[in-house]
Amino acid sequence: MTAPVPARKPARPFFSSGPCAKPPGYAPEKLATECLGRSHRAKIGKSRLAYCIDLMREVLGLPDTHRIGIVPGSDTGAFEMAMWTMLGARGVTALAWESFGEGWVTDAVKQLKLEPKVHRADYGQLPDLSKVDFADDVLFTWNGTTSGVRVPDGEWIPADREGLTFADATSAVFAYDIPWDKIDVATFSWQKVLGGEGGHGVLILGPRAVERLETYTPAWPLPKVFRLVSKGKLAEGVFKGETINTPSMLAVEDAIFALEWAKSVGGLEGLKDRCTANADALNKIVAERDWLSHLAADKGTRSKTSVCLSVEGADADFIKKMTGLLEKADAAYDIAGYRDAPAGLRIWCGATVETADIEALGPWLDWAYEATKAA
Repeated sequence: MTAPVPARKPARPFFSSGPCAKPPGYAPEKLATECLGRSHRAKIGKSRLAYCIDLMREVLGLPDTHRIGIVPGSDTGAFEMAMWTMLGARGVTALAWESFGEGWVTDAVKQLKLEPKVHRADYGQLPDLSKVDFADDVLFTWNGTTSGVRVPDGEWIPADREGLTFADATSAVFAYDIPWDKIDVATFSWQKVLGGEGGHGVLILGPRAVERLETYTPAWPLPKVFRLVSKGKLAEGVFKGETINTPSMLAVEDAIFALEWAKSVGGLEGLKDRCTANADALNKIVAERDWLSHLAADKGTRSKTSVCLSVEGADADFIKKMTGLLEKADAAYDIAGYRDAPAGLRIWCGATVETADIEALGPWLDWAYEATKAA
């Protein structure tokens, strides 16, 4: 006998991550329209891009020492831009405990022909951070989106490091306190905690990264979309809204909407509180079910945004059928674990999700699990 169909659905179908997770109150018709259809190089286009950058700085509490640029290719494009323009000046150390960290290792080894030291850990675990050599440039993900494992804080990064720190922080910014004095390069995209549209990345550079760009020329050719230096100096326009290529002004307005909403719920502290409340609600669901468990066993390094769960006895086929039932019932979409991760669920607990919808998800998980077992 399977569990009964729950009486209540989440108010908005639940998503694992991505641009569908809009802030509460989102309505496309509310977006500013005067710059849509206009050139991003027109005065109004530049002003909206600069305003978006200013809002990101304000909400993140980013110090004036760090620059913010909107770049092509989502977080992947932003991180690869940083790697291709700055790596090669000294040794490289890479941390990999999920698929995107492994992707940066592949770039460093196969594309840039570097020989990085690699510290790996299995999904659900974190490498030994005490073994990282900060004489090297260090590549890492702050919050492993596909494994649900994050670094605990920035205490493991020394202030007197010789190399640069490169943080892929796409599912971490707006959800945690980031010690910006410990981060030389950070990247993210709008479609995670802000619930924005994909396709655009954000590149944050500290002063040491700017110095590297202006004093080091890579041995390999750089595509136009990666070029951040002109005549030996940083292309400052990129960090004032003069994008390298044509951005979607609709996506920019969408990001502005999300950032203004973020201010309305208390800024960074409000966003962090919403993520914490959602993660706590999901933790309660997991604790009440003996067939569910966290892939990240250590609470101190468990993600509060991209939470990955193990389902007792489930393989990839089981998860596909279980999540298919949830999607057909319009209760949850896209919550299967990442394709390279162990079979399981990935529940997005970012700030745009309402805690009541997380709470409503529990009975639906029961129903789908029992129905899949019975089938």
